[in-house]
Amino acid sequence: MDLNPRRVALLVAANTALAPFAIDAYLPAMGIIAESIGASIHRTELSISVFLFGFALGQLCFGPLSDRMGRKPVLLGGLVVFMLASLAITMADSLPTLLAWRFIQALGGGACVVNSAAIVRDCFSGREAAKLMSTMAMIMMLAPLVAPAVGSLLLHVAGWWLIFVFLAVYAAFLLWLLGTRLPETRDMSLPAASPRQVIRNYASVLKHREGMGYICAVAASFAGLFAFVTASPFLYLDYFGLSPGVYPLVFGVNVVVIALSNRVNIHLLRKRTPQQNLRLGLLVQLIAALGLVAVTALNIASLVIVVPLIMLFTGMIGLITPNAISSLLDHFGHISATATALLGGIQFTCGALAGVMVGLFEVEHLWPMVLTMLGAALLGNIGVRKLTRVPAVKEQQG
Repeated sequence: MDLNPRRVALLVAANTALAPFAIDAYLPAMGIIAESIGASIHRTELSISVFLFGFALGQLCFGPLSDRMGRKPVLLGGLVVFMLASLAITMADSLPTLLAWRFIQALGGGACVVNSAAIVRDCFSGREAAKLMSTMAMIMMLAPLVAPAVGSLLLHVAGWWLIFVFLAVYAAFLLWLLGTRLPETRDMSLPAASPRQVIRNYASVLKHREGMGYICAVAASFAGLFAFVTASPFLYLDYFGLSPGVYPLVFGVNVVVIALSNRVNIHLLRKRTPQQNLRLGLLVQLIAALGLVAVTALNIASLVIVVPLIMLFTGMIGLITPNAISSLLDHFGHISATATALLGGIQFTCGALAGVMVGLFEVEHLWPMVLTMLGAALLGNIGVRKLTRVPAVKEQQG
C-alpha cells in the first residue's frame, strides 16, 4: 500500500468537502429555487432538513456496511448515487420532487463521508491519525465558507440548476480520483461485526449516561447551528434584504469565528480540562440565544445586532464539538467507529429537526429561528449538567 500521510490527507479532504458543499452551495439561490418550483422560501428551506435526515441515515447504514464490504465499494457506490441525484435535481419542477431527490442525494453523501474517518483509521494511528483528523475538521469548516460564494457565482453565471451540475461534476471528479488513486484500505482478513453486534454496540452507547450527555451537547449545538443555516436565506435575503452576492460574506463570518474558537480552545486546554471548556461554550451559547430572543421581543433586531449574536452562538461550536467528542471517545475507545457513527446520526437528525421547526410553519419573522436556537442551547446545557460529572480542575504541569 503506497499511501503517505499527505496523499491520504488530500484524498480524504476532497471527499470530506462533498457534504458541506451539498448543504451550503445552494443557499444563496434558495429564493430563486422557491420561485422556480412554485413554493414558499420556508417550504423550500425544508430541503436542508431532508438532506440532513438522509445524511444521518446514510452514515448509520453505510458505516457498518463498509466494515463488511470494504471502503471502496461503498464509497464509489455512494458517489454514483450522489452524482445521479444531483443531476436529477436540476430538472425538479415541484417541491416534492426536490425533496425526494435531495434525500437520495444525501444517502449517497452519507455513504461517502462516513468512510473518510474510517480510511484514516485503516492507514494510520496515534499522532499521524490525529493530524489527518484535524485536516478533515478544517475542511469541514472551510468548505461552508467557500460553498455559498461558489453557489452565488454559479447562480449569477447561469441559474440555480448550474449549482447542482457543479455538485454532480465534483462527484464525478471524486469518482475518478478515489477510484484510481485510492486502494482498498480495509484489511479484509479482519473480522467484521455482525448486524446483531452492530446493534448491540449502538445500544451500549445509548445506555451510557455520561456518553449521552456529550452526544446531547454536540447534537444540541448542531441543532442550533442548523436552525440558523436553514433560516439564513429568509433572514438575510428576505428579512434584511441583502443581495445573493453579499449573502456569502455575512454567512461566511460565522465559519471564521468557529475556526478562531477552535484556536482559542487549544489555548485554553493548556490550563483547563475539555469538560470545563465544553461547559463554557454551552453557557456562552445560551447567553447569545437569550440575547437574540431579547432583541426580537424588543423589536430592535437590526443586522448590526443580530449578526454578532449569531456569530457568538455559532462560534461556540469550536469549544463544544471537539471537547464533547474527545470526552465521548474516552469512554468508547474500543468501539470508537460505532460511537462516532451514532454521534453523527443523532447530530444530523437533530439538525434536521431544528430545520423543520424553523421552516415548517412559514412564519415571516425571526421567532422560529431564535426560539429554536434558545431551545437547543437549553437542551445542551441541561443535558451536560444532568448527565455528566462536574469536571475536575486540571492540575498544573510542573
